[in-house]
Amino acid sequence: MKVTSYYPVIMTERVAETAAFYIEHFGFQENFASDWYVHLQSAEDSGINLAILDGQHETIPAQGRGRVTGLLLNFEVEDVDTVYDRIRGAGLPILLAIRDEDFGQRHFITSDPNGVLIDIIKPIPPSAEFAALYAESALPPGQ
Repeated sequence: MKVTSYYPVIMTERVAETAAFYIEHFGFQENFASDWYVHLQSAEDSGINLAILDGQHETIPAQGRGRVTGLLLNFEVEDVDTVYDRIRGAGLPILLAIRDEDFGQRHFITSDPNGVLIDIIKPIPPSAEFAALYAESALPPGQ
């Protein structure tokens, strides 16, 4: 199987509100918009996509209908501290304050209007203990 695209789809009852949230706070733009489905793409990188879908839409099998639960979206960024300040200034919830992790991340966690967790991450060098767990090709140069 050759995968040609991959992106998460958030099922919600709040399609327009959720799309507006990701456009305003995470730099997405609409590539397709209807009342039941919105396809978003990063304004900076066409390979980064996110879709918002009415979880009750007929295209979803009945047993799968509903809203998203148990989802964590990771956004890796160049300057996590600047994003943290902007997100706090916008009044979004800070569920985990910015911090460095031994496993190789400086990050914080917020959430969208549906309660989907959003982890904003800047990769940093991991501790020696965690560096030993990485595949060699996954470590930053010089690690």
